[in-house]
Amino acid sequence: MDHAPTSFPSHRLSIVVPMYNEVDNVEPFVTAVHEALDSYPHPWELIIVNDGSRDGTQQALDKQAQLRGPHVRPIHLWRNFRQTAAMQAGIDAARGDVIVTLDGDLQNDPKDIPSLVDKLLKDDLDLVAGWRQNRQDAFILRKIPSRIANRLIRRITGLEFQDLGCSLKAYRADVLKRVRLYGEMHRFIPAWMATVTSPARMSEVPVSHHARTAGESKYGISRTLRVVLDLLAVNFFLRFAGRPGHFFGGMGLGVGLVGTLILSYLGVLKLLGESIGGRPLLWLGFFCVLGGLQFLTTGVLAELLIRIYYDRGDVAPYHTSHTAPTSDADSWHRRT
Repeated sequence: MDHAPTSFPSHRLSIVVPMYNEVDNVEPFVTAVHEALDSYPHPWELIIVNDGSRDGTQQALDKQAQLRGPHVRPIHLWRNFRQTAAMQAGIDAARGDVIVTLDGDLQNDPKDIPSLVDKLLKDDLDLVAGWRQNRQDAFILRKIPSRIANRLIRRITGLEFQDLGCSLKAYRADVLKRVRLYGEMHRFIPAWMATVTSPARMSEVPVSHHARTAGESKYGISRTLRVVLDLLAVNFFLRFAGRPGHFFGGMGLGVGLVGTLILSYLGVLKLLGESIGGRPLLWLGFFCVLGGLQFLTTGVLAELLIRIYYDRGDVAPYHTSHTAPTSDADSWHRRT
């Protein structure tokens, strides 16, 4: 893979990195980013979000910020809000025209950043995702869950990405900031972006991947179950985010119709002189009609709630401690 910087269109770059209990990787990671971007021709900043670490990561990040300068911007969350919220915190703080996300465990290679940004800007894309073709991970605990998750995601979302689990991605900031991330939705950012831009403006390129040399992995085979649960939510929001009444209303009409047919059938039997009071079918019809009405009213309430909640635009899934403000003009790294 070609890591050499090329002639970029003018822009400012924000690198967003969530970290949780990675004290041994802080200094090597910050060093690796600076070495990779030593000849980068445009201003850049490094935003590292400490997701409530308890192992000294906060102190190590503050030390690196003091040594490197104001373009290294640590953000410390009050507690462990998990990766999605930490990533959203970094995206909210980013000031660049282009945002690159990656993990802070040095398995993603910072040297791939220029090539991703180059493709994003020169091909006029909104997202360029990394594809770890030669993953250096445990086969059972990491590769198998990843393959299962990627196959499920492709089938549900229709996006033909080979490696949606790779955190190394480059985005146009104005497009990415139209999307709000909640729960554990960092795995599905391309799917969420497909709600605000065309999949044709997304691409995937091969990137390097290294074995972890310090710290402990935060992932395991159990995440496959979480992916399945998250996919249900993704499928709902992709199809019904703007019209939840159609989802609940469709179920309500279907269940209500079954109940109506059952009660109509029993009504005909009653008119013919048969006794229907002791039939279980009577209770089934009654509860189907009642359930259908409940689904319909739930759909109406969902339409109201989703508009009230998301139209506010000021809801964040994290809380951050006070961070000293910096001068925008003096807090970007520039090549000297």
